[in-house]
Amino acid sequence: MKKPIYLDYAATTPIDERVLLAMRPYFREKFANSVSLHQPGQEAAKAVDSARKTLAGFLGAKEQEIIFTSSATESNNLALKGLAWANSDKKHILVSSIEHDCVLNAAGWLAGQGYRIEKIPVDKTGLVDPDQVAKMIRPNTLLVSVIHASNEIGTIEPIEEIGKICRKNKALFHTDAAQTFTKLPIDVNKSNIDLLTASSHKIYGPKGAALLYLHSGIGITPLLHGGGHERTLRSSTVNVPALVGFAKAAEIAHQEMGTENERLTSLRDRIIKTVLETIPKSDLNGHSQKRLANNVNLRFAGIEGEAILMKLDAKGIAVSTGSACASVGISGQLGGFADMAPSHVLLGLDLTHEQAHGSIRISLGRPTIEEEIDYLLTVLPGVVTDLRRLSPLS
Repeated sequence: MKKPIYLDYAATTPIDERVLLAMRPYFREKFANSVSLHQPGQEAAKAVDSARKTLAGFLGAKEQEIIFTSSATESNNLALKGLAWANSDKKHILVSSIEHDCVLNAAGWLAGQGYRIEKIPVDKTGLVDPDQVAKMIRPNTLLVSVIHASNEIGTIEPIEEIGKICRKNKALFHTDAAQTFTKLPIDVNKSNIDLLTASSHKIYGPKGAALLYLHSGIGITPLLHGGGHERTLRSSTVNVPALVGFAKAAEIAHQEMGTENERLTSLRDRIIKTVLETIPKSDLNGHSQKRLANNVNLRFAGIEGEAILMKLDAKGIAVSTGSACASVGISGQLGGFADMAPSHVLLGLDLTHEQAHGSIRISLGRPTIEEEIDYLLTVLPGVVTDLRRLSPLS
């Protein structure tokens, strides 16, 4: 291939040209602060209000139920910590064992503040059992947080059933939908979702924009205090261009959801089928059917996923060994430090440390074409063979 092949779209996506076009006026011509009372400020405020209305509509939510933040990490922290601080009479929180690090770390921090945190186990495909959730909920359970679909293994969770159980037991329900917003249909009312996280840069919008859906009537304490933006729940000058881009990206993704899911599912299944048939001792991580259309997570016995990543990178193919947020330092960031601990998500599937370390994630996106998959499937078998030849584990 003449140009590098990017297959890490679960980590981040490029800004769609149509999104960039929608954002452009708000960098210079319409640059005013959206809380200013003059005419330029009110024009910016209208753009923010329009973005809020658009994004709320794709969730079946009310405009006033959308809080804008800077990232999914911030939204998830606001959901967990904000709820905990505002409801100190309930000290029990349930989170799935395969949540994103920001949810698990926020929950871990709350554990140090006197909250009882319990992890909901998953089966070998990464699925949460709703009956297990029902068994673990207590009278003092404040919140249940279950990711809509895993960013690492792509397994889609039964959030509608879990939401119904939470509502019946008077526990609030939060889901991290960063990987599923505009990729799967979501109705917060139908699924009894009380809080939901979504992010712009996962859907071909700009980085630095995200949202937290907060059901009307639920009180939270803000993480940030300042000028009282976002109904006092998230003070900071509003990033108008990014929010305009977020809404435009969501609009495009929602319109193209059906055809894009069908296209990506075909490519995904081709990769899985070919690898499992042609590379000995290879296996699929996650559910074979209930998985995101763009997610392939594979493990190869006897070799390290990081070694596969580096070999593929040398051949112009970018993949991942898991969550980008948990792989800081692989490319030399932070002084070359890399967290080489096995993925908690893969260990949650009851895999051994060796199996977890031998895994890679291939995530597809809107720019992915058949020729790129052809090249990947031509190169990958040789990479695995070469590494196994050198490995003392194989």
